[in-house]
Amino acid sequence: MEAVLQNSSVIRVRDFLDQAGITGQIVALSDSARTAAEAAAGLGIEVGQVASSIVFKLPSGSALLVITSGRHRVDTHLVASNLGVEKLHRADADFVKEASGFSIGGVSPLGWISKPEIILIDEALNDYDVVWAAAGHPHAVYPTTYAELIRVTGATPMVVGD
Repeated sequence: MEAVLQNSSVIRVRDFLDQAGITGQIVALSDSARTAAEAAAGLGIEVGQVASSIVFKLPSGSALLVITSGRHRVDTHLVASNLGVEKLHRADADFVKEASGFSIGGVSPLGWISKPEIILIDEALNDYDVVWAAAGHPHAVYPTTYAELIRVTGATPMVVGD
């Protein structure tokens, strides 16, 4: 698993964590953490503690990052309505990689190569003392908190699903 920790995207996330004063260490999982359920199983935590980074394309063509609890799906109609836009567009793998610098399955909420136009964070993540987020690779995650995610990403808290 040492190779995972030496991946360039994981190193970018680790550098961001260090610069932001975040002490949580990146953990390499033997099994994939591409989904919230896989990450939760690998860590032995509740699926709701997984902070999934979901990327959408706004009508403007810019990226929207929704950091959501793994316990539910993003309600795209609700989020679009709350943002005052007609609809959210699905982002394909190329768009996600171009905007974030990460491949789908390992998108971190921080360390993006270009900051998303809007970052939202699911208020449901505040139900947990510790949440786990992807660290730039499908096998890499790190512990953090709801408050810390808001501080380092500038995310706006919102109910994003049910």
